[in-house]
Amino acid sequence: MQFSAYTSTISRRTAVLSAGFALAGCSINPDYNHSGDDAPKQLVTARDKPIRNIWVLSSGGPRGFVHVGVLKALEEIGAKPDLIVGGSVGALIGALYAGGVKAKELEEMSLSLGVTDMGRLALTGDGKFAGTPLAGIVNRELTQRCGTCEMHKLPIAFAAAVVERESRKSLLLNHGDAGVAVQASCAIEGMFTPVRIRGMQYVDADLVMPLPVRLAKQLAIGLNGANNGQQLRVLALDASANEAKAPPGAERFRDSDLRKRTLTVADAHFADLTLHPDMSYWVNASREFRERTIAQGYAFTLAQEAKIKAVLA
Repeated sequence: MQFSAYTSTISRRTAVLSAGFALAGCSINPDYNHSGDDAPKQLVTARDKPIRNIWVLSSGGPRGFVHVGVLKALEEIGAKPDLIVGGSVGALIGALYAGGVKAKELEEMSLSLGVTDMGRLALTGDGKFAGTPLAGIVNRELTQRCGTCEMHKLPIAFAAAVVERESRKSLLLNHGDAGVAVQASCAIEGMFTPVRIRGMQYVDADLVMPLPVRLAKQLAIGLNGANNGQQLRVLALDASANEAKAPPGAERFRDSDLRKRTLTVADAHFADLTLHPDMSYWVNASREFRERTIAQGYAFTLAQEAKIKAVLA
């Protein structure tokens, strides 16, 4: 059975994942309010190392595995970021990479990750599942490598894009608990329970800002402080569907694809280079799909080596 992630309805996505999540146990209080000193927030304080090269990783559901292939190629050509900003699946991959998880390790993790690693049934709250297991994975991996899971202490500056549920305002979380920030960024409305931080509910930014380039540049300017004259270079990684190559049978997803393209183009305009790898329009959760998508991102990015080096030079 084929389906189009992030172009289908919430009910279709839920149907695909629900069987696996049912095995993951239950979350008694998915609406827990994160209010401690380590609760995620946006805090703009100048960093010792100026921000110049910014990588922005988009949302994209299962297509987000393409980010792993892109990062693998970027490593090979010697490209390095000073700031990584990610939304949804881009936040998950971006947080781990910012904490020192290399692309090859990300590939191994991506191929072994099961749906039960991502969430558990929510007995209360506004979503069917709670993403607490995902937060646990992120914090465990970061703590093992960095001795901390706080975003502002990672080797590479990192921020997760989220949307404040009530106001629909998009923002970046760059300070505090990385796992909770990633969980909020991945909280697909209607599927995952929103993440409550200091009394406010936060969800996946996909429906508002799937490729948060403008927010990334604004944050970088603030983080540069006295070095705010630093020339910024933005490499955006777009994991959305290529609606121009939609096959027969995809007509029912057309409006959703075009809506997302409008949002993506609005931010891609502010990037110095946007990589939008060619990959299958239809997606699924199989290992074969993941392997193929990672390989497609890798090959596409290597083919853009000259352009990438020119932008990031």
